[in-house]
Amino acid sequence: MTAPKKSLFPGGIHPAEEKVTAGLPLVSVTAPKELVLPLNQHIGKPSKPVVKPGDMIYRGTLMAERDGFVSASLHSPVSGTVKSIEPRLTCDGKYSSCIVIENDGRNEERLLTPVPQPASLSGEKLLSRIAEAGIVGLGGACFPAHVKLQPPQSVHVLIINACECEPYLTADELLLLEKTSDLLLGIKIIRNILKPKKVHIGIEANKEKAADYLKKTLFDEKSDIELTVLPARYPQGGEKQLIQSLTGKTVPPEGLPFQAGCIVQNVQTVIAIKEAVVEGKPLMDRTLTLSGFARKPGHFSVPLGMLLSEFLKTQGEIPELVRRAVIGGPMMGVSISSLDVPVTKSTSGVLLLEDLPLREQECIRCARCVDVCPVNLLPTEIYRAFKAERYDLLPALYPADCMECGCCAYSCPSQIPLVQYLKWAKKFKSS
Repeated sequence: MTAPKKSLFPGGIHPAEEKVTAGLPLVSVTAPKELVLPLNQHIGKPSKPVVKPGDMIYRGTLMAERDGFVSASLHSPVSGTVKSIEPRLTCDGKYSSCIVIENDGRNEERLLTPVPQPASLSGEKLLSRIAEAGIVGLGGACFPAHVKLQPPQSVHVLIINACECEPYLTADELLLLEKTSDLLLGIKIIRNILKPKKVHIGIEANKEKAADYLKKTLFDEKSDIELTVLPARYPQGGEKQLIQSLTGKTVPPEGLPFQAGCIVQNVQTVIAIKEAVVEGKPLMDRTLTLSGFARKPGHFSVPLGMLLSEFLKTQGEIPELVRRAVIGGPMMGVSISSLDVPVTKSTSGVLLLEDLPLREQECIRCARCVDVCPVNLLPTEIYRAFKAERYDLLPALYPADCMECGCCAYSCPSQIPLVQYLKWAKKFKSS
């Protein structure tokens, strides 16, 4: 493998990687008797139900249509009956409107029409299919893919994010090895839409096997896609950081990647786009990493709407030392108060961890948070202004640029939960 290219973004940290699931196979999980599909599994307006209680449905049936441009459709991962549409607890700790499905166990399918030759479709028709299939960004942000692929100005660079820089998470690495051809076909589909001049794949050096395999595959296919190996450095997989490392371009403050002439797509998102177009498969399942102190850590393809409590039952008892469950990775993930919440499009990982209570102390002005911030913010000054209720100082400190990566809190010797303070500061500014 070639030596890693130097990262160009500022700050960053290198926490313990804990990639204990690397190399483990993908296991498909059988859907339970009941599934709960929240209508707000994406950034934007919640989808609008098109079914009612008592309706018979199939795997692939449209359950809720997108409501407006920035929204995403929702499909059933099983066949059965619509049981109810009611508020249920979701992973954000709130009760949200959900479609509850009773699974009949038959798994009868009614998918979209496959398009074996996607090159035959125009960019507009490809975008229509991606929207129809409910594809969103599966790296965690869940921004509707059809919206992201229609930037208000032309872009010159398509970047495939294969970094997976969060500790513990390894599902993307597995898919790079097991679904390489799907990934490359998905890239071709996106190229037909965006018409970029260059395509980059950025991958961290700690995924040596996947990087070597990708390099060989691209060479064998005489592809013009540029594969770049980057140092394992968190948050290398952040959009703005990856753009900076691969192209040297900087996204403007409070700006978006297209303003730097780039579009970034996650590995799982690209594969889902291929499946939606070529196989007619809407987004009904997602691949996630189960790790931490789980009895059976690994990679699992889980139907959307399966309660975490049901999923975890299939993997053995939860060890007694586990006191916290986290959705996502340990840096940007969310601790949940109950396991009776459904798997959604944003569930990239499930971590079972010990509870390590922190005791917040006074800031000692060491500036470690400043040194590690990948977007050149002053976390300690935002924290101080917010605590002092000097809200007039916040605009000049740009809290809205915070990507909530957690580098500042991870590095703080006073154990100040800086990310939480910055989140509050962002909300105050936008209120």
